[in-house]
Amino acid sequence: MKATMASTDPRFPLLTTPPPGPNARRVIELDQEFVSPSYTRPYPLVVRRGEGAVVEDVDGNRFLDFSAGIAVVATGHCHPRVVDAIQKQAAELIHMSGTDFYYESMARLAQKLAAIAPGNGHQKVYFGNSGTEAIEAAIKLARYRTGRDKLIAFLGAFHGRTLGSLSLTASKAVQRRGFGPLLPGVYHIPYAYCYRCPYGKTPDSCAVECATVLERELFRTVVPAGEVAAIVVEPVQGEGGYIFPPAKFLRELRRIADQQGIALVFDEVQSGMGRTGRMWACQDAGVAPDILAAAKGIASGMPLGVTIASAEFMTWGPGTHASTFGGNPVSVAAALATIELLEEGLVENAARIGKRIMDRLQEWPRRFPFVGDVRGRGLMIGIELVADQTSKQKAPALRDRVVQMAFERGLLLLGCGENTLRLMPPLMIDAEQADYAVDLLEELLGRL
Repeated sequence: MKATMASTDPRFPLLTTPPPGPNARRVIELDQEFVSPSYTRPYPLVVRRGEGAVVEDVDGNRFLDFSAGIAVVATGHCHPRVVDAIQKQAAELIHMSGTDFYYESMARLAQKLAAIAPGNGHQKVYFGNSGTEAIEAAIKLARYRTGRDKLIAFLGAFHGRTLGSLSLTASKAVQRRGFGPLLPGVYHIPYAYCYRCPYGKTPDSCAVECATVLERELFRTVVPAGEVAAIVVEPVQGEGGYIFPPAKFLRELRRIADQQGIALVFDEVQSGMGRTGRMWACQDAGVAPDILAAAKGIASGMPLGVTIASAEFMTWGPGTHASTFGGNPVSVAAALATIELLEEGLVENAARIGKRIMDRLQEWPRRFPFVGDVRGRGLMIGIELVADQTSKQKAPALRDRVVQMAFERGLLLLGCGENTLRLMPPLMIDAEQADYAVDLLEELLGRL
């Protein structure tokens, strides 16, 4: 769709003043005076409202959102059914604490999550408030259930910023710097990053060295397998660069975990809830974890994180782990509405629109010499930018420039890894919005 035509359609960007406008600058000055400087802000967006896949800033500028609040607003901004569920629940009960008392809605959501979670058998759900809390619960549950204390994670991983999850995180040094000592007994190995295979292999010819290194080296020389409580892995690495491993990677981790009595933990905080065109990314490999962590898209922007495991695995007793606010009734109401919408068609829409985008992006490495790799499933798509395709030298400054240029044209993007653009719009975007974003990106890449 041409930009001139799109400007009259509320589904598309319209900039009335170059951002940041005067109102945005005023807010930014106030923020800089009183808000923690630890937050990362890639561009000066000051949001006032949102609807669907569009957000409006405090100066009336309209943006097409291909970040979805960092893959959170799965159903779009302020979906009417989610808003209605939130408003009705807030008028009835906001908090009593599911830690000490019972909520009917909390039990119903647990039943629903157990039904849609990967794997077979009776599952149980622990409720927290965020992805990092879901991972903290997974760490504690794995240690409690196995009686072991060591943990295996992957280079490039992001699992959160609280102390336990941060100990697993290996995405950016700045996230860990100054917070040591971190949790002891955590060991990192390379992820299945096929575009930059650390073992010099290709997906067709490799023997899954990125997984079997555990048996070949780590268990023999560094940490006995009998001391490892869990292998914690993202089925699709998110902050590390939107990296999609081959299915055999997760299958091999499952085999090793089963053989050694290790819990396999899947972090589906970013990749879950329909983002990849299936409810869970791990379903593409046909592999189920012992413990699943989910958050972000689960409640369309309300704070909620869950840790799911089989009833046989989740055997901890009263008082072992809890959260005052976890399973808050308003967040639970939002989650129930969100899952209904996902099942009614948004997961399928993510698969359909994602394929539409990928069909065009697949040509980009041939058209643009600085596009090294394009990878994705559903509406979780990564575009890795390089200085040249032969050396694959990373081009982080180029990636950041594209993000800034897109913002100045009304398209909201974020990076991941050192040099990858990520496309993660709300799952309800339509074909015209997808085409608009791809058209604009092609124009911007052509200007570099």
